[in-house]
Amino acid sequence: MVNPPDEAALLGGGDIRRLAAELGIRPTKKWGQNFVTDPNTVQRIVRSAHLGPGDVVLEVGPGLGSLTLALLPHVQRVVAVEIDEVLAAQLPLTVGERLPRYADRLDVVVDDAMRIQTLPHEPTALVANLPYNVAVPVVLHLLSVLPSIRTVLVMVQKEVADRLVASPGGRIYGVPSVKARWYCDVEPAGSIGTSVFWPVPHVESGLVRMTRRAEPRNTSGREATFAVIDAAFNQRRKTLRAALSTFAGSPAIAEAALIAAGIAPSARGEELGVEDFARLSDALAGQRGHDHASPRDSA
Repeated sequence: MVNPPDEAALLGGGDIRRLAAELGIRPTKKWGQNFVTDPNTVQRIVRSAHLGPGDVVLEVGPGLGSLTLALLPHVQRVVAVEIDEVLAAQLPLTVGERLPRYADRLDVVVDDAMRIQTLPHEPTALVANLPYNVAVPVVLHLLSVLPSIRTVLVMVQKEVADRLVASPGGRIYGVPSVKARWYCDVEPAGSIGTSVFWPVPHVESGLVRMTRRAEPRNTSGREATFAVIDAAFNQRRKTLRAALSTFAGSPAIAEAALIAAGIAPSARGEELGVEDFARLSDALAGQRGHDHASPRDSA
């Protein structure tokens, strides 16, 4: 069993501010930077991620390295994707100074996580303190292009965390809730207060744990299904028959597809799970095919 680093190896608030001053940087809203200054918080994140010594962890936005230092002793490798070139250049130096025996476990990739298609090592886990403004798109993109990711533990804005873990029928259940479940089972993993960050954000954060699952069975595919999800929630107060009428081509086609999928036309998007949307996407594709084959029927 790997021993965790002692407290002195991790970054505290004073270390974070000193490093930032030496580098001449300030956290930017553009990249949603809020650096974690509490060693106990990063250790809690690592524990919550349920990692093993064989895991290859993808960390997005490592910043000054608070979470990176906590991760390295527990896993085979950390692949850190950092968009800020100054921070990316500093990270290996920080690890080499504070945890030299684990320095060879770190790879740093200078890139935008939304543009990542491949990495130098296939990650088995995504563990990150994600920028609030891009958290959901980043998670969905990485799950899409990196099927080797089996588990996810992310810290995001509390409101985003609540939306990701919401169940059908709830007020905040919506597009992120459904799309995340295309890839994973999703559960809450705790709350994080504001005082552990620099600068201090105006809202609390939440931890979300995700475990890869088999994707729903359907023939129309993920992109088609996601388009249906977007259309269904674009007018969430309307019935699905009304909300999907333009998307489907007419209210009649939308109703026929809903009935074919075993969904009441009077239902609303927030009542459906991801498997329902997968069936509905297939039914809409079938109705369109029938419509194109029989123009008279759509008159």
